[in-house]
Amino acid sequence: TIRIAVMKSGVLFRYKDFLPLTSSTPLFSLGEGDTPLVRSPQLEQEIGCKELYFKLEGCNPTGSFKDRGMVMAIAEAMEVGSRSVMCASTGNTSASAAAYAAYCGLDCIILVPKGNIALGKLAQAIIYGANIVAIDGNFDQALSIVRVLTDKHPVALVNSLNPYRLHGQKTAAFEIIDVLGEAPDYLFIPVGNAGNISAYWMGFVEYHKAGKTKIRPKMMGFQAEGAAPIVRGHPIEKPQTIASAIRIGNPASWQKAVAARDESGGIIDMVSDDEIMAALQLMATKAGIFGEPASAASLAGLIKLARKGTDFSAKRVVCVVTGTGLKDTETVLKGDKSFLELPPDLAAVEKALGWG
Repeated sequence: TIRIAVMKSGVLFRYKDFLPLTSSTPLFSLGEGDTPLVRSPQLEQEIGCKELYFKLEGCNPTGSFKDRGMVMAIAEAMEVGSRSVMCASTGNTSASAAAYAAYCGLDCIILVPKGNIALGKLAQAIIYGANIVAIDGNFDQALSIVRVLTDKHPVALVNSLNPYRLHGQKTAAFEIIDVLGEAPDYLFIPVGNAGNISAYWMGFVEYHKAGKTKIRPKMMGFQAEGAAPIVRGHPIEKPQTIASAIRIGNPASWQKAVAARDESGGIIDMVSDDEIMAALQLMATKAGIFGEPASAASLAGLIKLARKGTDFSAKRVVCVVTGTGLKDTETVLKGDKSFLELPPDLAAVEKALGWG
């Protein structure tokens, strides 16, 4: 029996008229979607934007944007009778797939690159009860194996190669327009496997056709410098970046992302790990937002363009924060401690703080 949730929240309910649902599609939710769109006056002034907003996708149930697409992919898998789902993952997809499979009573099999997955994400997949296989290779190799296995066996593929994933993820674009009343001038977004930039563009195009927005934003995608195959024009055999969520050398949605870039008049560029970490800290200290490293690629890209002379002073900008920083605390905690360690003595604390 397919479970139908009583709760009427979630993207399948809210945006059912814009999703490829049928009368047989099970409708359920873990509470995905309806994430905050937070304005940052401090960074508006510092960067030089008329309006700057952050779309906080880390507020989804498993802490990343993947939940929007996963609810759609799992619903479609259940509709066609699948009892097992499978994915390759650098972390966020595995956490999302495992959670939604657990909720729906499905088996979940995950291939991850050994030693290249943030511990917070691995912990999620473990606690949700997924069958985890770590391969001594990278994400691209894991995805190649998963594609073959899901073709050979009765297991549903829930990576972003699954078109239903992108339909779910496009709902974030709908929400931005619903809140602002219009699309932004620019949408800055990290690019890894390249499905999300494609999904956002699909959402903006569909809402534009439906008359819900008069404009369509320029899609500004940013890869990590050590994992920038689209920018460099060829696959990267051994991608390297501190931003593990976008450490992908051969994106599955490469051509879709290029189409989103070209159709919107945007760009796909790259930022260094140093720029990513600087943006991560700036976003936290000036906007109160803690994202995982990959999610800071959007702000890093905005800062890079502003410093090169792009004028955003009359523009409304949205940066997508794809995942919560709690996914990858070890990256922040590495290196020197930035806090004091003192005895439990009032005078010592006052003196260290410069108050005594």
